[in-house]
Amino acid sequence: MAQRSGLEDPERYLFVDRAVIYNPATQADWTAKKLVWIPSERHGFEAASIKEERGDEVMVELAENGKKAMVNKDDIQKMNPPKFSKVEDMAELTCLNEASVLHNLKDRYYSGLIYTYSGLFCVVINPYKNLPIYSENIIEMYRGKKRHEMPPHIYAISESAYRCMLQDREDQSILCTGESGAGKTENTKKVIQYLAHVASSHKGRKDHNIPGELERQLLQANPILESFGNAKTVKNDNSSRFGKFIRINFDVTGYIVGANIETYLLEKSRAVRQAKDERTFHIFYQLLSGAGEHLKSDLLLEGFNNYRFLSNGYIPIPGQQDKDNFQETMEAMHIMGFSHEEILSMLKVVSSVLQFGNISFKKERNTDQASMPENTVAQKLCHLLGMNVMEFTRAILTPRIKVGRDYVQKAQTKEQADFAVEALAKATYERLFRWLVHRINKALDRTKRQGASFIGILDIAGFEIFELNSFEQLCINYTNEKLQQLFNHTMFILEQEEYQREGIEWNFIDFGLDLQPCIDLIERPANPPGVLALLDEECWFPKATDKTFVEKLVQEQGSHSKFQKPRQLKDKADFCIIHYAGKVDYKADEWLMKNMDPLNDNVATLLHQSSDRFVAELWKDVDRIVGLDQVTGMTETAFGSAYKTKKGMFRTVGQLYKESLTKLMATLRNTNPNFVRCIIPNHEKRAGKLDPHLVLDQLRCNGVLEGIRICRQGFPNRIVFQEFRQRYEILTPNAIPKGFMDGKQACERMIRALELDPNLYRIGQSKIFFRAGVLAHLEEERDLKITDIIIFFQAVCRGYLARKAFAKKQQQLSALKVLQRNCAAYLKLRHWQWWRVFTKVKPLLQVTRQEEELQAKDEELLKVKEKQTKVEGELEEMERKHQQLLEEKNILAEQLQAETELFAEAEEMRARLAAKKQELEEILHDLESRVEEEEERNQILQNEKKKMQAHIQDLEEQLDEEEGARQKLQLEKVTAEAKIKKMEEEILLLEDQNSKFIKEKKLMEDRIAECSSQLAEEEEKAKNLAKIRNKQEVMISDLEERLKKEEKTRQELEKAKRKLDGETTDLQDQIAELQAQIDELKIQLAKKEEELQGALARGDDETLHKNNALKVVRELQAQIAELQEDFESEKASRNKAEKQKRDLSEELEALKTELEDTLDTTAAQQELRTKREQEVAELKKALEEETKNHEAQIQDMRQRHASALEELSEQLEQAKRFKANLEKNKQGLETDNKELACEVKVLQQVKAESEHKRKKLDAQVQELHAKVSEGDRLRVELAEKANKLQNELDNVSTLLEEAEKKGIKFAKDASSLESQLQDTQELLQEETRQKLNLSSRIRQLEEEKNSLQEQQEEEEEARKTLEKQVLALQSQLTDTKKKVDDDLGTIESLEEAKKKLLKDVEALSQRLEEKALAYDKLEKTKNRLQQELDDLMVDLDHQRQIVSNLEKKQKKFDQLLAEEKNISARYAEERDRAEAEAREKETKALSLARALEEALEAKEEFERQNKQLRADMEDLMSSKDDVGKNVHELEKSKRALEQQVEEMRTQLEELEDELQATEDAKLRLEVNMQAMKAQFERDLQTRDEQNEEKKRLLIKQVRELEAELEDERKQRALAVASKKKMEIDLKDLEAQIEAANKARDEVIKQLRKLQAQMKDYQRELEEARASRDEIFAQSKESEKKLKSLEAEILQLQEELASSERARRHAEQERDELADEIANSASGKSALLDEKRRLEARIAQLEEELEEEQSNMELLNDRFRKTTLQVDTLNAELAAERSAAQKSDNARQQLERQNKELKAKLQELEGAVKSKFKATISALEAKIGQLEEQLEQEAKERAAANKLVRRTEKKLKEIFMQVEDERRHADQYKEQMEKANARMKQLKRQLEEAEEEATRANASRRKLQRELDDATEANEGLSREVSTLKNRLRRGGPISFSSSRSGRRQLHIEGASLELSDDDTESKTSDVNETQPPQSE
Repeated sequence: MAQRSGLEDPERYLFVDRAVIYNPATQADWTAKKLVWIPSERHGFEAASIKEERGDEVMVELAENGKKAMVNKDDIQKMNPPKFSKVEDMAELTCLNEASVLHNLKDRYYSGLIYTYSGLFCVVINPYKNLPIYSENIIEMYRGKKRHEMPPHIYAISESAYRCMLQDREDQSILCTGESGAGKTENTKKVIQYLAHVASSHKGRKDHNIPGELERQLLQANPILESFGNAKTVKNDNSSRFGKFIRINFDVTGYIVGANIETYLLEKSRAVRQAKDERTFHIFYQLLSGAGEHLKSDLLLEGFNNYRFLSNGYIPIPGQQDKDNFQETMEAMHIMGFSHEEILSMLKVVSSVLQFGNISFKKERNTDQASMPENTVAQKLCHLLGMNVMEFTRAILTPRIKVGRDYVQKAQTKEQADFAVEALAKATYERLFRWLVHRINKALDRTKRQGASFIGILDIAGFEIFELNSFEQLCINYTNEKLQQLFNHTMFILEQEEYQREGIEWNFIDFGLDLQPCIDLIERPANPPGVLALLDEECWFPKATDKTFVEKLVQEQGSHSKFQKPRQLKDKADFCIIHYAGKVDYKADEWLMKNMDPLNDNVATLLHQSSDRFVAELWKDVDRIVGLDQVTGMTETAFGSAYKTKKGMFRTVGQLYKESLTKLMATLRNTNPNFVRCIIPNHEKRAGKLDPHLVLDQLRCNGVLEGIRICRQGFPNRIVFQEFRQRYEILTPNAIPKGFMDGKQACERMIRALELDPNLYRIGQSKIFFRAGVLAHLEEERDLKITDIIIFFQAVCRGYLARKAFAKKQQQLSALKVLQRNCAAYLKLRHWQWWRVFTKVKPLLQVTRQEEELQAKDEELLKVKEKQTKVEGELEEMERKHQQLLEEKNILAEQLQAETELFAEAEEMRARLAAKKQELEEILHDLESRVEEEEERNQILQNEKKKMQAHIQDLEEQLDEEEGARQKLQLEKVTAEAKIKKMEEEILLLEDQNSKFIKEKKLMEDRIAECSSQLAEEEEKAKNLAKIRNKQEVMISDLEERLKKEEKTRQELEKAKRKLDGETTDLQDQIAELQAQIDELKIQLAKKEEELQGALARGDDETLHKNNALKVVRELQAQIAELQEDFESEKASRNKAEKQKRDLSEELEALKTELEDTLDTTAAQQELRTKREQEVAELKKALEEETKNHEAQIQDMRQRHASALEELSEQLEQAKRFKANLEKNKQGLETDNKELACEVKVLQQVKAESEHKRKKLDAQVQELHAKVSEGDRLRVELAEKANKLQNELDNVSTLLEEAEKKGIKFAKDASSLESQLQDTQELLQEETRQKLNLSSRIRQLEEEKNSLQEQQEEEEEARKTLEKQVLALQSQLTDTKKKVDDDLGTIESLEEAKKKLLKDVEALSQRLEEKALAYDKLEKTKNRLQQELDDLMVDLDHQRQIVSNLEKKQKKFDQLLAEEKNISARYAEERDRAEAEAREKETKALSLARALEEALEAKEEFERQNKQLRADMEDLMSSKDDVGKNVHELEKSKRALEQQVEEMRTQLEELEDELQATEDAKLRLEVNMQAMKAQFERDLQTRDEQNEEKKRLLIKQVRELEAELEDERKQRALAVASKKKMEIDLKDLEAQIEAANKARDEVIKQLRKLQAQMKDYQRELEEARASRDEIFAQSKESEKKLKSLEAEILQLQEELASSERARRHAEQERDELADEIANSASGKSALLDEKRRLEARIAQLEEELEEEQSNMELLNDRFRKTTLQVDTLNAELAAERSAAQKSDNARQQLERQNKELKAKLQELEGAVKSKFKATISALEAKIGQLEEQLEQEAKERAAANKLVRRTEKKLKEIFMQVEDERRHADQYKEQMEKANARMKQLKRQLEEAEEEATRANASRRKLQRELDDATEANEGLSREVSTLKNRLRRGGPISFSSSRSGRRQLHIEGASLELSDDDTESKTSDVNETQPPQSE
């Protein structure tokens, strides 16, 4: 199918020579011979003519050699008339059958026409030579043309697809299918070539011959794909070994913007081995022959024969050089933008594939283990692929295989190693090919934007039926089933749309459903599973084999209508599937291996880890391969575990192919498909040879015959009304009355006259539709009619010519006689002397005879005058007649002239209007062009917007994908944890069992066993509670420290007491009391400590319980997650199901069963879900209650603890007061003062530092405030700008709306002006008509005058000629009179003979009528049965309608279900959102809690520092000296310190307020959190309730629908039962009909016998009559004898008649009885009696017949005597009869025609006269009216001119306004663009401001933290200051004691605070522990 321009004329290969087709000789030959098609082994079908019919068989004569043959009626196929020869669209054939299709294709192929349409198909036959029909001239010829305007071509298909895409904005697809070598790839190339030429991009538009870069790349993609994916096969030198779908994207204007290629089913096994005389992929041969020396050394290449994978060595392709092809491929790669490194890497991989084949293994001696004796090839391979040789050999020979959880090295046998190497080679090449396609797509789609629409070209292998078919053929055939279903669906949708358009009644059928059972058999997932599903299922079983797969398939699908088991055990096939193209046998060898496509995963991982980046990229998806451990199938458990780990990762070849096919079908369904079917004419690759059987098989496989079958179901032949009337009006001459009639009505009348069966035709709105074969029948009838007319015409012509020749001969004869007489007289007289004298004297004698001559002349003159008067009279009559005719002619001419003038006027008006229309259209076009420009701009903006949105969507999708991946990982983590838990539970069970066994032993061992069993749990709990315990230990240590300090203080107090015992006795009592109180406090403290320990123990127990509950919650959450996964998978499948709604509607029967199952499963899942949710809710409630109780208890504990601490603090304060009073008496405060002064200095320094820090922080805060204010200001400014822009936009939109309103007003004004213009134009038209009528009248009068003058001259000439003719006629009259006299005698004799013949004919006609009656009876019975059959068919159709209604209901229900599921999905999403919000809030709460913790920790640090300082101070106080110092100085320092302390206090109060505020905020947050949780739970509950209500409603609906379904099933069952009954009745009726037919056949045979006898008798009678007549004529003597004989004959005739009557009576009785026998099938016994009686009657009749026959023999003896006389006359009589019959027929025909012509003449004359009278009167009236109207119109014209001027002015004004508006619109657009630009700038500024705001917020947070730290530090300092202030206030020793007491008080408060902090920490830790599972 290659394209090369030859010297030949390309039109010879495109256009058909119609002169040959419309040859009348061939038409006549066709009609005469009754040609049909009969099957032939050699030619497929042969032409033959029907000679004779013999029952079910027909005698035919072959047209080729004249041989005769008997053929069954069913094998005969009708032949189309020659009119349909070489027809371009085979759907137009009136006889649609295999023979006609084959013949048409054959004729066109032999004429060089390779393209033919067949409805939607374009059928292409490979010519095996270069045709000049692919040049650029041809492309230009087809460009912009519609499909029917040009002959069939691949360019026409491409053009129609391109135009449809541009006009309808609908994606297109071109599907090229066919066998290998049929020309699919070449046609695909031609499509791409055409589209690249027609739709080249903007760059290439300047010069058509130079395509753009993208087009070049698109064209260059083919050589690359061909070199890597094509190979030489037996059938084809360049066979594509993969299927491809090329998607070419176009923009809105129709230019190519990109392309994409998808590939299917690469035959990768060809890389490893090839059949005889075949090659592997071209790239191997190109590389080996085209690579240079340097490249060969780099790639380690060798000779062709050195590679095992090149099975047949080097096989050259004729006409091609691999070296040149290699250069072309390299050049194409450079054009596609491949880098040098990429090309080198690809070639390395190609070389490595060859090297794989050279690796050889040997079997070791003692074991089956394989070994590699030589590893040079492996080194080469590893060098090319970047692997380690040792690792590679180890991976091949002893790969690691997973067994259970362990990996084991398993030695491989030689066969396994060879298999592994081949599999790796195939997989490497396949991955290289996939990468190449991806790289080409990347190069072709550089724009990164989606085109407006696309054209897809599918080049895929066609249906293949070999002797035994494998897995690949199943995939190909499955694809073709789907494609054929698509074709059937689209084809008949188009057909039925046309029927709907034409308003034809038609029950809509989807012929796509015919193929559904077969598709279900292959792809159905379950109930029962299809072939692919079962194959996938078997792949997962470890011990499954191909045999088990076949057994399971037979078990599951054995009863399927499209599935067959092998009939015999010897059959090689395993099973058989009945496809649309025929029965296909499949052999299931290695199907499991092919489906799994296993690889050595050890080598695969090495390749993935290759040092070569290219190889590593090729093998990046190592996870998805099937490893050796799965193929070997070690154990079921191991396999199961492997399966679990690989879940969701590995997919089979069948599964992947099915997915890609569903994607492809979805794409194709969304396109408008165009079908191209490529056909291979012969396997010898010879041009001009066509194997009919091969072509027929391909037509069957390609679905062309399937399409024709569908065509036959409808009305394939359609013809326009005018064409139908024009062509077939000859068949119904009197059906249509004279005058005008609508085409539809005329056709209806014609069809009524033709008496066609209403089922055979339908009348539409513009055309008539016929069933197949009806037009051929009409053509036959038309040809017969035309032949009759032509024969009659020829007879008349021949008669006229014969008469003319005869008259000429007679004249010649008479002239000859005269000449002879004169000659004879002259010869006698020439020597006579007197004659000579007479001749000499005669001239002299004339003078004397003048008078005589004058008299003679006068007499002659008188005679001539008489003749002249007669002739003049005749002439006058003739002239009168002539005048009348001329008048009539003139009237007609006048009418014609008037009509022509009117036409001329109308034409002028039309031209004017057209000119005006043109002007308006130009204006309109200008406006439209502007509008289009605006729209284009708008479109560009929208496209940019769409791009941005698409970009955003892409980013969002990426985010979603990442989120999905993260969730998947989390889910995997959860599943792993669940597994671990399960394992731990199992361990626990085992340990329990052990403990039970050990319990029998000692108690100590029992305790040890229990400890060991609980150890694991304890460890887990320890891990979870480690933090809490640490914190508690810290708390305990703090408490112990505080206790120790308290003990120290107590000891000091005791010392002081001992010192002061001697001083005061009164105080001793008080001290004793204090000691008692202290003892009580100690006891209380001990009790509190015990209570604290108990509370902590309880807390531990509660935490244990809580952890257990959390465990349960986690497990439940894991289950919920799994359920959510299931739910999401179900949602995904549901979405898919919604997308594949069409498929689902076609799979209704399957859906019903699936629906029930899915409903059950979904209901069960929903119930489970609701139960689990309830359980979760209950658990949550229980948890919350527990936490509440726990918190209440803790709060109680805190309150008690606080109250106890307060009491203790009060007691301590009292003690301190006593102590202070005691210490008042002490001296030596000077040392203390010094120390205090030092401390004050230190404090001052600290204060200075803190103030410095505070100032810094204040400055930072001020800066932040400034920044925030600036940000706010910017935000306000931006908001103002945005508002302004919005206002501007609003103004622009209002202006636009005003402009639109103005435009509408202008349009209305324009329409009113147009209406005014039309009125004026109509007035003008009327004026011009009147004017034209007058002018035509004047012209007519002038022409009449001229014609009258011419007539006068012509009449004078005619008169002269008539005189001559009269003389000639007179002579002829005399001759004819003589002839008439002669002929009269003969006519009389002929008439007598004729009368006799008529009598005979009447007798025969009577007999014929009787026969016809009998036949009519049989016909009636047949019709009755046919009607019953039709009724049954109607019932069947009714049932089908019911089923279709049910299916619609089912679809509606599906839609309802889908909507409900969408709603539920929406609710689920809302719930997820709410959960996400809750999580976010919880995370916020956690962050706040953490911040609090940090603050508390900082506080604790400050308090520790405080404690240290206090300790120092106490040390100093204890070590104070008794030395006194100046009190005055101390007082001064005291005052200063007091001032500082007051300042510090104010700061401290402020900080405390802030702390209080933060705590309040925290409390509020907690309250809000709880409220939010409660609200969320309420919302969840309400949603759940709503969901449950909806679910109940849904379930109700489902139940109702199920009830309806059950009712429908019952109805269907009843319908099926009734159908079965009807079928049984039908069979009974058919049996009865067959019996009746047999009886009829027997009767007919008997009738024929009787007829033969009758004929003999008639012959004898006729002979007798003839002899009698002859004897009459010969002699009068024999009359008497004859009379006596006649009397005898009459008697015999009467006897014969009576015998015939008896015989007829008997026959009638017999027929009646036969009818009764046929009708009554019940009463057999009665019938048998009647049969016996009838047999007796028949026997009697036979006896009577024998008697009659004996009588007849006697009569025959008498007749024998007369036969001798009759024999002589027989021949003459027969000749006379035939002549008489002929003459009679001719006479009858002539009489009929004469009558018809006379009737027509009379009708015409009457009509013409009446018309002329009416027209004359009407014209006279019109002239009067027109004269009046002229005056009116003159006035109106003036007014109209004024109006026109006004309107023109208005129009100009309008145009000015329109231009102004246009300017305004341009301005607005510019403003819009500016506004958009400003918007973009503002957006950017906004984004920047937001970024700055975020930064400011971050810095604010940092500062806030620092502030918090500072405030805490300040708090600590302020506390110290407050203590110092207290000391200073009291002065002297009292202040120090007060400071101490203050310190202690703070100490205790700190302790209490620490306790509360710890509690909060424990709470937060609890929250943290409850949080992780939620986040997980």
